[in-house]
Amino acid sequence: LVALLLTLGLLIIHARSGPSTPPQIARKLATPTPEPTQSVPVETTTQPAPTGHSGRALPVERGRFFAASGACALCHTNMVDEAGADVSTDADWCSTMMANSARDVFWQATLRSEVLSSPDYQAAIEDKCATCHMPMARFTSVARGGQGQVLDAGYLSSEDELHTLAMDSVACTACHQIAAEGLGDPDSFSGGWVIDTELPMGERLGFGPYTVDEAQIAVMQGGSGFVPTQGPHLSESEMCATCHTLFTSVISPSGEIAGRFPEQTPYLEWLHSDYVETKSCQSCHMPAPQGGVQLSVTGGPPRSPFSQHIFVGGNTYMPQVLKTFASEMAVTASSDDFDATIERTLDQLQRRTATVRVENPNLSDARLSCDVVVENQAGHKFPSSYPARRAWLHFAVRDADGEVVFESGAVNPDGSIAGNVNDTDATAYEPHYQVIDQPDQVQIYETIIRNTTGDITTVLMHAAEYAKDNRVLPAGFDKGTAPAEIAAYGRALDDADFDGGGDRIHYVVGVGDAQGPFSVTAELLYQSISARWADNLRRHEAPEIVRFFEFREAVPLTAVTVARQEMKVE
Repeated sequence: LVALLLTLGLLIIHARSGPSTPPQIARKLATPTPEPTQSVPVETTTQPAPTGHSGRALPVERGRFFAASGACALCHTNMVDEAGADVSTDADWCSTMMANSARDVFWQATLRSEVLSSPDYQAAIEDKCATCHMPMARFTSVARGGQGQVLDAGYLSSEDELHTLAMDSVACTACHQIAAEGLGDPDSFSGGWVIDTELPMGERLGFGPYTVDEAQIAVMQGGSGFVPTQGPHLSESEMCATCHTLFTSVISPSGEIAGRFPEQTPYLEWLHSDYVETKSCQSCHMPAPQGGVQLSVTGGPPRSPFSQHIFVGGNTYMPQVLKTFASEMAVTASSDDFDATIERTLDQLQRRTATVRVENPNLSDARLSCDVVVENQAGHKFPSSYPARRAWLHFAVRDADGEVVFESGAVNPDGSIAGNVNDTDATAYEPHYQVIDQPDQVQIYETIIRNTTGDITTVLMHAAEYAKDNRVLPAGFDKGTAPAEIAAYGRALDDADFDGGGDRIHYVVGVGDAQGPFSVTAELLYQSISARWADNLRRHEAPEIVRFFEFREAVPLTAVTVARQEMKVE
């Protein structure tokens, strides 16, 4: 029976992968040797992939502790909800950033830059980054008495024994083997999750939120080598917090460790918000479909609630890069899969992230004034997590002929923000504003980081403190009681109109002799990689950095419109 089911699963995956599927999917599940094809080559071309890229087959290799994603997808595919929508875990997952955390060319370029900035700490930096970007490979190395190694002859090299597991990124058996032990405790943060090292393959536990009967246990154990075990902790925010709460060491100019820095803290922000009582991380990032879902091609009852493995976030840029350079980056997702992830991300950003309102418009004595109100609908700061992200207000006033009378925060073709001093001068930055009356003033919701000598930096291992953190706070967030790790910094701390749930900014525009009625437009724009964080990588020369800028040339850094309102003022 098991052999029949495995054969059926192989045929299903082959059919999903398209006619160009390479032959590695047909290899035996026990094959331990990685395919001799470099998944992320250093030498690349900037020619985009042809339309309709089908994606490579998911790998099926097994190691001592993990099986690659293809082994799980043999059965957990062709899944539909009660409305008939496809919610297959393999198709949903393969185009997400979770599935491509190892292929992320911005991450690779940043990792190289960090190593070149602090060469004495190369081993520690690579090991820490691999913990969550290449968890299966790094865990295996540590269990053997070693540590994670990414660059050069490390996991990125096709010659490395653990290359395939590394490039499978955050795959099924990485998350579903995490135990409940210690979740939510500080020791569990920064990749401090616990996975058993004693159980042999064939007896290893695979946790899920549901009860499993003996027949289903036997089928999964025989087919995958993992024993399905109920683990409600997989549906709790503390599970996500293990990697998405990251503290990094601070390296001083003298090369000494000088403390630790809260690099990303969405879980702690959520704990300090109203959402802690109503929604988990999974509620928004792994939303439930319509009704129950049969989890496997082997049968079983419909399960509900089911968490879709779409891992929707706020990054539309890297999925577009992955889609465009699919062949060079050896992606397992098809063009359609990436389009679906991008569409879901845009839907999340534009329908469930933030709103913008224009209030109190007034025109008097050739002066137009109004308030712009931003409301955060997310359960953490917006933007949150990796500090390269930023959101800002693009505010414009046009006269009756459509001519621009006033404009603040327009986005330039290279992804920089007009008027933002930080995009032209890496040593300066825009403060948080309560009133804007000049076009070179821009309300940018972002973090600005200082090193131990007080200089502005984007080198994470040099980050010592926030000079500015005015990211929009979630509902219920009390900035007066927030601990230092998640506090507001800079002028936002003293702005009474910047509080839990949103921000209010007052705009004052001199219209001169321009004739109305005037059109007032307020847009909240967002980038997952700001121009400054990208441009600062140019401080070093390395293949990974050159490749990132080649890709950036082909796929420019654009801005996503999160929210927009326009009104007439007479």
